[in-house]
Amino acid sequence: MKALVLVEAGQFEVRDVPRPEPGPRDVLVRVEACGICGSDVHGMDGSTGRRIAPLIMGHEAAGVIAETGADVTGWKQGDRVTFDSTISCGDCAPCRAGRINLCDNRRVLGVSCNEYRCDGAFAEYVTVPHHILYRLPDNLGFEQATLVEPLSVAVHAVKRAAPRPADAALVVGTGVIGLLIVQVLREIGCRRIAAADIDPNRLRLAQKLGAHDVFDARNDPPATEFDTAFEAVGLTAPVGLAINALHKGGTLTLIGNVSPRVELPLQTVVARELNLLGSCASAGEYPECLDLLARGTVDAGALISATAPLEEGPCWFQNLYNKEGNLLKVVLIP
Repeated sequence: MKALVLVEAGQFEVRDVPRPEPGPRDVLVRVEACGICGSDVHGMDGSTGRRIAPLIMGHEAAGVIAETGADVTGWKQGDRVTFDSTISCGDCAPCRAGRINLCDNRRVLGVSCNEYRCDGAFAEYVTVPHHILYRLPDNLGFEQATLVEPLSVAVHAVKRAAPRPADAALVVGTGVIGLLIVQVLREIGCRRIAAADIDPNRLRLAQKLGAHDVFDARNDPPATEFDTAFEAVGLTAPVGLAINALHKGGTLTLIGNVSPRVELPLQTVVARELNLLGSCASAGEYPECLDLLARGTVDAGALISATAPLEEGPCWFQNLYNKEGNLLKVVLIP
């Protein structure tokens, strides 16, 4: 089968590789579409230690079941599906508590690190355990369905913060996750939704998708007037901006993790008695997210910048890495 392979740091090739064989509790999915995640782009140069070549990346995918393992029930050939990016064990303490994103034996599709290697969905076929499958609504296309994984990250983050309709909410960073958070907050009905970024094009899109106010993060930072903030970048400057925008007792939810370490204005956090929350991946939000996409409540099309054949993957990865063309989500078709 064809696969887009990271052959060494920063270098991709489309290669012919063996088709994976499903185990007894696995399904073989014919991939119809797979989105390029920001974590794939950040990791392609080897700097994160989670995309060690050689590797087939890709975890934002949808397709059709081609084959089922001997012990799989409830699924059949031809079913239209998507799947969680996280493979959880189901047996550890976090899994038993419903926190599958914190699974002690967690593996992520399309990730290769010191602990494990797990090829992903930038290929004609991928095998996944049947317990992470979700059925696609009939009216949801494969390309739009690639947004369910990042949307689940956004929904999980918002649930962690639990904002109320009376709250004023700020989203710092209007990449794909930030723009999805704006739409989720709009669905909740927060009285005020604001977005901050350094890119005027993305700020305009944030307004189109539901932000009442936008701020130039460099030249026009928001005042201290928000109940809750979501930081979707993961660098010192935007984290500081989000903290400074919260009034006393406010809540900051951290989603971005571009940098493994950031500086924190500790005195501000302590003196204002702020709540700091981390948010990792998702924990069972897929059904809710599929419904949001199928109903059109969340606009997937507004975030898809380009759709291209798998063979053009190396070029699109390089464009995203170089931040060319104001791209958001690029979807590859095997």
